[in-house]
Amino acid sequence: MPVGPTPPRLVATDLDGTLVRSDGSISGRTVEAVERLEAAGADFVMVTGRPPRWMAVVADQIGHHGLAVCANSALLYDLRTERVVQAHLLEAEAALDVVEALRRDIPGIAFAVEKGPLDGVPGSFAREPVYVPRYDNGEVAVEEVQQMLAGGAVKLLARSEAHGSDELLAAARTALGSTAAEVTHSSNGGLLEISAAGISKASGLAALAAQRGVLADEVIAFGDMPNDLPMLAWAGRSVGMANAHPDVLAEADEVTASNDEDGVAKVLERWF
Repeated sequence: MPVGPTPPRLVATDLDGTLVRSDGSISGRTVEAVERLEAAGADFVMVTGRPPRWMAVVADQIGHHGLAVCANSALLYDLRTERVVQAHLLEAEAALDVVEALRRDIPGIAFAVEKGPLDGVPGSFAREPVYVPRYDNGEVAVEEVQQMLAGGAVKLLARSEAHGSDELLAAARTALGSTAAEVTHSSNGGLLEISAAGISKASGLAALAAQRGVLADEVIAFGDMPNDLPMLAWAGRSVGMANAHPDVLAEADEVTASNDEDGVAKVLERWF
């Protein structure tokens, strides 16, 4: 798809596997491209599955400014004040319905919950005893499902040691049917991310663009995993990374270099 003469007014990008390199860093070339696009008057928005508590290391590299769409759009996070300015929680009753349906159809599935930060309460992570975490989540509460979901969830996590993420996602969508929840994944480790109905990277990005008077056709979006697909479909121009999931490669308007090869910067340099 040829590059249009008009630069995008808003640049939206996923982080892990897209803007962030495999070693957790953001290249100097990428930082300079972001600085140039902002100097030209374009908006830069990070749209990520990460919770706010995992944003500091990225903000330190790219700059503590602007807004980040976090937890697959469950939270809109102000990087300057380090506060949540908008939240869309998965309510406790809906979350428990999801847990019941998945337990019924997928033996051995286990659950964890991403909470907050809300109303000045720091974000936290809780898991049931049988859930085996793969990442360092800091201080973790180990609770039964009903207890950890009592206040609702920013994001419900479901893990199966017996499935890959694609297989688990297909099984979950069959099990849930019309249950009020959005189910996706962003890794290959048998882990699902579950949000409130209608909450996806597209919903958060669309709302933020509308607040700024930006149309979808004026947005370029970058991503690499299935949780990026709604955002990539909504944006006027979508770019998949060379290292992306096959579904992303099939749907993106174009494919750029990998996250370790400055793929985002290489596209942005056409305009900025």
